[in-house]
Amino acid sequence: MPANGTPEFISDSLKFGIKLGLDRMSVLLSRLDNPQDSLRYIHIAGTNGKGSVAAYCAYSLALSGLKTGLFTSPFLVDFSERIRVMTEDDLEGKIPAEDVVRLTAKVKDAAKPLIESGDPPTEFEIVTAICFLWFREQSVDVAVMETGLGGRFDSTNVIERPEVTVICSIGKDHQDRLGHTVREISFEKAGIIKPGCPVVCMSPELMLTLDDAEKEDVRDVMSEVADQKGSPIKFTGDHKLLESCNMDPEGIMNFEYEGSRYQTRLNGIHQAANAALAIEALKITGLREDEIRKGLLAAEWNCRFEIFSSDPAVILDGGHNPQGAASFASTYNMVLGGSLKDRPLRMLIGAMADKDIDGIIKAYFDAGLNVKEFICVRPDNPRSISPIELSKKIKFVYNTSDIILCDDRYEGAVSAYRKSSSDGMPLVITGSLYLVGDIRSHMKGLI
Repeated sequence: MPANGTPEFISDSLKFGIKLGLDRMSVLLSRLDNPQDSLRYIHIAGTNGKGSVAAYCAYSLALSGLKTGLFTSPFLVDFSERIRVMTEDDLEGKIPAEDVVRLTAKVKDAAKPLIESGDPPTEFEIVTAICFLWFREQSVDVAVMETGLGGRFDSTNVIERPEVTVICSIGKDHQDRLGHTVREISFEKAGIIKPGCPVVCMSPELMLTLDDAEKEDVRDVMSEVADQKGSPIKFTGDHKLLESCNMDPEGIMNFEYEGSRYQTRLNGIHQAANAALAIEALKITGLREDEIRKGLLAAEWNCRFEIFSSDPAVILDGGHNPQGAASFASTYNMVLGGSLKDRPLRMLIGAMADKDIDGIIKAYFDAGLNVKEFICVRPDNPRSISPIELSKKIKFVYNTSDIILCDDRYEGAVSAYRKSSSDGMPLVITGSLYLVGDIRSHMKGLI
């Protein structure tokens, strides 16, 4: 098994790519005795913020005494991060490697008819099936499930009656599969709404990268789908929520939502918008106000504007689309009491070639992010863009020659850190969660 803990059957299935539809998943799960049917769920979709909302919910539920399943993607370092069973005494709760191997074999056996028919399950379908099996074996009280791609045809959408459906911020990502307009993408995300089940949706007013017409499209689509399915819907937050945010010198953010103040260690005003979604979802599941507060403050979600070091400032952020980049830029100008505002920075960046890299770089530029030096590296992923191609895209937007190409991502990170240690310039490591998680693990012994 590879160092990242991914069994061969799962990693090999990546070659089948993304195949939308629920038929394969239904066949696979029926041969596993439908483990998904025995659980309570919070089901989460959206373009950005799913992981943060899931973390807020899972920490709150676990600290309230409930055995809580958490399913997210991708992992940063080890496969086991994707499937967790959290309790008050074990908030990490990652699935043991031996159980990953055992359940993978079980899913592989159940998948034989699909493989023989020439329509094998995808990587995400296999992992989702393993997740359902593990949660059933562990008898979790409630499972927090994050969709992978989209919603309507996502493999997690075999969930029939969630306690609550959560729709996070909508943006233009995976347009080749989800549609080229915000209206089309919203419809795909709204596909997880189930008849009669409550829906909590981020107010389009807080989706800052959308124009007014696109915001109206999001509200219309979500309202229409919820109405068609007889599902009560609540849109959470407004600009007052964002304006209420302030951060103390230790990096703990305070914000006000519907007359109450909350705290979180996750940085950025967009995290207040994410937290509002979690607050409403958790209320529907029956949690008390004090339990929600405790969970929001305890929640951890690495590599999402994570302040990894303060001297020099090293910030890890897996921003992989223009919406994430815009959120990063706005947060950079407010963290640590604004001490980073307008300061030039050094950026180590690597990205997947199939992402909107032009849009990401433009989002940094449009937000006034003063990048003094870029270090372009290649993430350890076959889909990654080469450093030289990435540098061309940066030059087109930033019109700078202060770009360093580095074939060895670790060497690039160490060199950048040492430079920042010498000149005090903040170092930002970003572009892809695959890269940031990898670098984070490597730099633990350095910082």
